[in-house]
Amino acid sequence: MIQNQILASLDIGTTSIKVIIAEILNGKMNIIGVGSEKSKGVSKGIIIDIDETVEAIKNAVAQAEAKANVKVEQVIVGVPANQLVIEPRHASIKISNENNEISEEHIINVLEKLTQNINDVDHSVYGILPEEFIVDGFDEIKDPRGMVGINLDLEAFVLSGPKTILHNIKKCVERSGLKISDLVIQPLASASVALSEGEKSFGAVLVDVGGGQTTVAAIHDGKLKYSFVDQEGGDFITRDISIVLNTTMDQAEKIKREHGYAFTDLTSADKTFKVKTVGNKDPEIIDEKYLSEIIEARVAQIFETTKDELDTIGALDLPGGIILTGGGSSIPGLTDLAEEIFETAAKIYIPDFMGVRYPSFTNAVGLVNYAYKQDEIQNFINRGTLGLNNKVVNVKKQREQNLDDDKDNQHDLSRKKENETSWFSKIKEFFISFFD
Repeated sequence: MIQNQILASLDIGTTSIKVIIAEILNGKMNIIGVGSEKSKGVSKGIIIDIDETVEAIKNAVAQAEAKANVKVEQVIVGVPANQLVIEPRHASIKISNENNEISEEHIINVLEKLTQNINDVDHSVYGILPEEFIVDGFDEIKDPRGMVGINLDLEAFVLSGPKTILHNIKKCVERSGLKISDLVIQPLASASVALSEGEKSFGAVLVDVGGGQTTVAAIHDGKLKYSFVDQEGGDFITRDISIVLNTTMDQAEKIKREHGYAFTDLTSADKTFKVKTVGNKDPEIIDEKYLSEIIEARVAQIFETTKDELDTIGALDLPGGIILTGGGSSIPGLTDLAEEIFETAAKIYIPDFMGVRYPSFTNAVGLVNYAYKQDEIQNFINRGTLGLNNKVVNVKKQREQNLDDDKDNQHDLSRKKENETSWFSKIKEFFISFFD
């Protein structure tokens, strides 16, 4: 765990791009800088315009830097869970050195074996979550480095997804003049702050209602066991309001924030408000109940799709219930509707830090929290898996250099033998000619 350091996170969302600068002091996290910029290059959680995204990242970083009075050089970046594959895997290797001591190179070897046949033209490993290392049959080992053994096994969950997602994220960060210090799957980041230790352990479902999509994650035994993405989010609610009330998207968003309810039973037809409509000089008078019916219809559709998915794996039986977060979860009445549809307890998580007390900042806060709380071996694995770890790169380079040296030595030995053979042939010919 990082004790004293300044960390920065980058949350590339559909509605906005957020940057948080946090100071880690004596094991406590304090947010000292926040930046938020409207996102124009992202659709449904995926980067579709690199130039637009880069510009928004730069602006968000500049805002956070100005408030924190620090320069951001590297960031912890969130990776969306679109088409995420979570696969339990096992790998085993032999320890082959003089004293049988397990080194970082052995960890790299077992990780490479664990992820065989995953990386291809379209697919890429996003991360590895170790369950346990096993040394010569002794299990539940968290960090085997420095131990002595003959056989090293690893049980882990491998997270993977479309290669283009990682490529575009790395490209945008690089063109923004930043370096990536860590890449974290968004549900893992959000769960690190939104769920209590008991909810992580006994199990709960995190529903992140974002602008462009809704990300759902089932957490159990402290691990991400299941995740899926519904391609509908808060922007769809705004669009419905815009279409039904014949008003602009900006007006619809304002109406949603000021008068919206996700549960019709909490509203009254007696409460009204004015709406500027397209093509009409005078505003329309709309009541809260009618607006709520529009909102509830869309939210219910999102929740029912989510429930169908969760029912297939029995996730709604987890005792922690439903934890709602993300920008779309700020609509009043959302928990009431969630409890009615999911038939389990539901609550909303809002970050408890000055300047970011909005559910839309959960992922950005979670990225910093996840990164600074992870142990050293997990950090080594994360950075090694994603090619961010200098130690791993150096070990691999050294191993490649050793292979090259071995090839050169073999070549030199072969050439030496050829020379020796040639020399002996000349001697033999000399003696044959001499005795003739």
